[in-house]
Amino acid sequence: MRKHYLIEVAQNDQQIVFCPAKLIKEKSIKRIAFGSKSMEVEFLPHPDKDDRIVISRKIQEKIQFPYFKVPLHAFLEKEILYIGPLVGIFTAGFTEYPDQPIGERTLFFSKLLSVSRSVGALPFVFGEQHIDWEQGTIEGFFFYENAWQSVEVPFPNVIYDRLPNRKSEANPKLMKVRNRLQKEYLIPWYNPGFFNKLDIYERLQQDASITPFLPETYPFTSFSSIEVMLSKYGHVFIKPKNGSSGHGIHQIIYDKQTDDYFCRYQDETGQNRLRKYSSLERLFQSVFASQSLERMLVQQGIHLIRKDQRPVDFRVHTNKDDQGEWRVTAIAGKIAGQGSVTTHARSGGDIKTLDEIFTKEESKIYTDKLSNVALLLSTALDNNIEGIVGEIGFDLGIDRHGDVWLFEANSKPGRSIFSHPELKDFDFLTRKLSIAFAVFLTEQSLSHPEEIFK
Repeated sequence: MRKHYLIEVAQNDQQIVFCPAKLIKEKSIKRIAFGSKSMEVEFLPHPDKDDRIVISRKIQEKIQFPYFKVPLHAFLEKEILYIGPLVGIFTAGFTEYPDQPIGERTLFFSKLLSVSRSVGALPFVFGEQHIDWEQGTIEGFFFYENAWQSVEVPFPNVIYDRLPNRKSEANPKLMKVRNRLQKEYLIPWYNPGFFNKLDIYERLQQDASITPFLPETYPFTSFSSIEVMLSKYGHVFIKPKNGSSGHGIHQIIYDKQTDDYFCRYQDETGQNRLRKYSSLERLFQSVFASQSLERMLVQQGIHLIRKDQRPVDFRVHTNKDDQGEWRVTAIAGKIAGQGSVTTHARSGGDIKTLDEIFTKEESKIYTDKLSNVALLLSTALDNNIEGIVGEIGFDLGIDRHGDVWLFEANSKPGRSIFSHPELKDFDFLTRKLSIAFAVFLTEQSLSHPEEIFK
C-alpha cells in the first residue's frame, strides 16, 4: 500500500529537502519535482518524522507548489523524487464569478475535488484559456477548505477529461489543446471522448465472450429491416447514434393480432406519448418527419423484468482504482415512469436500490449477475477502444429469463442515481476512484511510460 506524506514548507531559502529516512535510505536522489517543474536539491533524513517531507520556501516557489495541507504520494524514479500527483481536470464553460467558476456544474466539481485528502492527490479544474504555453503553467481552480482558489501551477502529471458535451469535444481549439498536451508534453489523458453507440456495439461484437449480452443493433437502412426485427422481437428501439440522457429514443411496437403499429416516445414538451398507426411508413412520416434517420440505429427490444407493471433497467458504474484494476462502484435500479419509453428520472422514472426492488435473495443474485457482466464489459471496452478509460456507466437490462443485456455504455456517465439517499457512499466512491486512478497513471507514466504511450 502506498504511503501518503504531508508536505511542509519551512520559512528559509535552503535548497534542502528533509525526507523520512526510509524513503531515501541508500538511494541516490538529486532532484525534486512537482508536476512538470523540478529542481536540483540536497536530500537529508528528517530527524524525527516518518510521515512528512519538508521543503523550503525557495523550493516551494521554484516548483510552484501550492501550500495546501493535503497528504500526497511520493514517487522515486531516475534520481528524482516526485510529489503529487498534480491532477488537471480539463473542461469548458467557465464563468467570471469566483464562487461559481464553472457555472451550474460548480457543485459537481467542488464535490469531485473534495476527495483530495482521502486520495492523496492535488486535483484542479482548468480550461484552454488558463494555459500559459510559454511559461509551462496553468491557472488552476482548486477547491480547498470549502472555497475556490485560483493558483498558478505547473503542467499536471495527468489530465482527466471532463468536457461537458460532444460540441465542446469537437471544438478544434480544444482538440488542439488535448493533442498538444498528450503528444508534445507526454501527459497521460484519461476518459477522452463520448462513446458512439453503434461504434461501441461493433467493437464489442469482436469479443465472443461479450456477444451474448448484446441485443441486435444495426444502423437504420430501410423499413423492411425494421419489419424483420419487429416480426422477430415484437418491438424495437430507434435511438440516435450519439444521443445521451434518453433524448430521441422511440419504441416501436407491432401488434400481430390487429396488424397495427405503435410508437412510444417523449415529445418536445417532455410529455410521454403513445401513438397508433396502420403502417410503419405512416408512423415514420408522422413521428420522424423532421429527423435524419441516417443518424439513427435500430435495436432489438428486450422484454424486461418489471416492478409494479413498469419496466426496470439498471445503471452500473465501474471505475479503475489506484492499482489500475476495474471495480464495480455503484448499482441502482431505474423504474420507468408511467407510459415512458425510458427509465430516466426526467421522464417520470424512479431510482431504487436493488434491495428495494427485489427480495434479499433476488437482490444478491442480480447484484452478482450485473457486477460480473459490467466487469467483463469494462475489460472488453478497455481492450477495444483507443485512449485511456478510467470509468464507465453501463445501462443494463435483465429479461424475464434472468439474462443480462447491454443497452448503452457511457464514458462520462450522468450522476442522477446518486440523488437516492442510500447511494451517497457510492457517490463518494465513484468520485474518489476517478481521481485515485490518476495516482496509478502517474506511477505508470514515470516507471513504465511505454505502457501508457504505446
